[in-house]
Amino acid sequence: MQRKVLSLFLILAGIPLLAGGKKMSFHEYKSVSIQGKEVSLSEYKGHPVLVVNVASKCGYTPQYEGLESIYKKYKDKGLKIVGFPSNDFGAQEPGTEAQIADFCKLNYGVTFDLMKKVKVTGKDKDPVYEFLTSSAKETGEVGWNFEKFLIGKDGKVVGRFKSSVKPESPELTSAIEKLL
Repeated sequence: MQRKVLSLFLILAGIPLLAGGKKMSFHEYKSVSIQGKEVSLSEYKGHPVLVVNVASKCGYTPQYEGLESIYKKYKDKGLKIVGFPSNDFGAQEPGTEAQIADFCKLNYGVTFDLMKKVKVTGKDKDPVYEFLTSSAKETGEVGWNFEKFLIGKDGKVVGRFKSSVKPESPELTSAIEKLL
């Protein structure tokens, strides 16, 4: 009975829930910036967001350049990019948050948002990635570094792009442009 009352309260309060109490929007989560500050992802409401699991020692690492390029191209129209460093694949992100931030700034001039290093696969997966991998049309574990999730202005996952899809590819940029 208490669970039903709580669910009814949350629904009436405008807090959407999936079955079992799972959150339905990217905006309902919190994370920690690479500088160590708590970030409510509700700050991204009203903006399309490209979420990418990143790594500094990967064959796809040069995609930082493409990510920064599309960020500069579309940021004035509202695009946000959020990188989540992860060491899940081949131990290709071994550094500390400070080392990762320095690497991104010095080598690629990254100005888009970076969060703390997280797990994007397995039983200890970060809650944000639990949401992303279960809410995309194509569900399932992230396959490798630089997999991309496109979030609509409403916080729902609207696209998922494999690591091999370059940030500046027509496939990804046209999906972004539809959301701007």
